[in-house]
Amino acid sequence: MIIRSVELSDFRNYKSLALSPDPGVNIFYGDNAQGKTNLLEAIFLSCTTKSHKGAKDKDIIRFGEKEAHIRTSVDQDGRVMRVDMHLRAAKSKGVALDGIKMRRAADFLQKLNARIIFFSPEDLAIIKGGPAGRRHFLDMELCQLDANYMEALSVFQKSLTQRASVLRDARERGSIAEFAPLLDVYDKTLAESGKEIIRARKRFIEEMEPVMRKTHALLTGEKEHLQLSYEPDCTEGRLEEEMRANRTKDVQTAQTNAGPHRDDMKFIVRGKGTEKIDIRHFGSQGQQRTAALSLKLSEIQLVKTRQKAQPVMLLDDVLSELDDHRQTQLLESLGGIQTLITCTGLDDFVGKRLSIDKIFHVKEGSVTAEN
Repeated sequence: MIIRSVELSDFRNYKSLALSPDPGVNIFYGDNAQGKTNLLEAIFLSCTTKSHKGAKDKDIIRFGEKEAHIRTSVDQDGRVMRVDMHLRAAKSKGVALDGIKMRRAADFLQKLNARIIFFSPEDLAIIKGGPAGRRHFLDMELCQLDANYMEALSVFQKSLTQRASVLRDARERGSIAEFAPLLDVYDKTLAESGKEIIRARKRFIEEMEPVMRKTHALLTGEKEHLQLSYEPDCTEGRLEEEMRANRTKDVQTAQTNAGPHRDDMKFIVRGKGTEKIDIRHFGSQGQQRTAALSLKLSEIQLVKTRQKAQPVMLLDDVLSELDDHRQTQLLESLGGIQTLITCTGLDDFVGKRLSIDKIFHVKEGSVTAEN
């Protein structure tokens, strides 16, 4: 996959932009708060329908405007497809592929078949952070790999919100029995969509684990061995039963206390001895950052092998957060992949074995090609 061109109108701090990145390595440099991350966000959003930050459409539109546009040209093995995305402050976004309106995000993802990986400094904190960040990683990756997963996730999240509203009503009225039939309906919907989510996450982590284990061993010079496992809140077979069992607690808290929205991933490191450490809670910062890098490198490898496709890599000011060894491992993984890298200065690349194909300077929402 290759991004051939990007056009922005009233997106974040960009009033207007037309950009044609190189199929190889692209560097976007400039001071902070000039629009470098916004550019990568626009590309990711146009290929996945979601902001990597989880931002709402109304917050993405340029200040003072009511709508924004992203137009992206994507090359999939020689077939060029045009994505038109219309963001509106008061309505849901509109998406068209080759001029045909896409009514469901799942249909759009299936037809575009985009493979795009975003790596930012925040990702280096994915191990030590809370479970929500790790679930976000799973969701963003699986939504690209499996359109059915995105559909199930959408149904689950909507039903979760609607069920919470019913739970609040039940708490305010002080009556569970009155709302029991409606809660039964939501329990069934959540159980059905939740099962799909749990199965997909389980398969994905089982597939990711051996790749990540091998990658982590290389990063640590075989000094550490990492085990990745799925930590579901409850099994798929007990999901509806757990919700029924928790109903009194759910009404008291006005939230659903069991389900895949409470899942996690476990990272266990074994050193030279037999001691095993859950590095989410007890790992050093170095161990946590190395595991996070292993996760992203494994993501690249998995897309290549599972999809037999080259992803587009978006690196948002992440090199400055890595030591020389980890930088080398990351850069060596980028061979043959279109890469867009943001940084504050070109000094970050002095002495690096990286062939730079195109350099852009970003300043106050303006992007200038320098070679």
